[in-house]
Amino acid sequence: MADPGPGPVEIPAVTEWTMEMRDPDALRPAPLPSVEMTFTLARVPSPDVNRALYAAVGARVCWTDRFGWTHADWTRWVDRPELSTWIVMAEGTVAGYFEIEAQPGGDTEIHLVGLTPAFVGRRYGGYLVEQCTRRAWQRGRLWAGHAGPATRVWLRTSSLDHPNAIGNYRSRGFTVAAESVESKTVPDPRLAPWPLPNDPRVARPVPEEVEEFVP
Repeated sequence: MADPGPGPVEIPAVTEWTMEMRDPDALRPAPLPSVEMTFTLARVPSPDVNRALYAAVGARVCWTDRFGWTHADWTRWVDRPELSTWIVMAEGTVAGYFEIEAQPGGDTEIHLVGLTPAFVGRRYGGYLVEQCTRRAWQRGRLWAGHAGPATRVWLRTSSLDHPNAIGNYRSRGFTVAAESVESKTVPDPRLAPWPLPNDPRVARPVPEEVEEFVP
């Protein structure tokens, strides 16, 4: 098939599942990974970090919903006390991340969870989801102290996600709460998600008061 070139593509039948867990005791542990993995709460909101992780983790599984976001959109998203971003490290490398949001009424949504490409296929996904879900249930204690305890942890996944994703969630104790099928238009993943705030390719005049740097 010829390359259609840059542009949006309509996928005719995308299945989306809403999955939930209503009791922390329903969480089932995953096998331990072969390397130590650490999970660190990002305490300084950074739209640049979240955007970079979104691109790195999501490029292979068609995460495109945020491609149209501006830098200001990302800033508004991450700079909220109810949102927590967790960075996963393994072998001295960023291995993945997840975003969790404390919502009204005890609902706690796992918006994104995934591994960077170098760690895909090494059987770390189950442990990642387990640790993400544990932290979701610790809302009000470990993070989002203003929000109160979690009463339900939920997420969305779809047939565009990694083929093992829904099985992984089921294995951890999530159940399907809703299912829908509809078409979805996705942008060409080769397009940059947003223009750089200060594009270095654009020449800018040097202020007269700035003196030349002499080493």
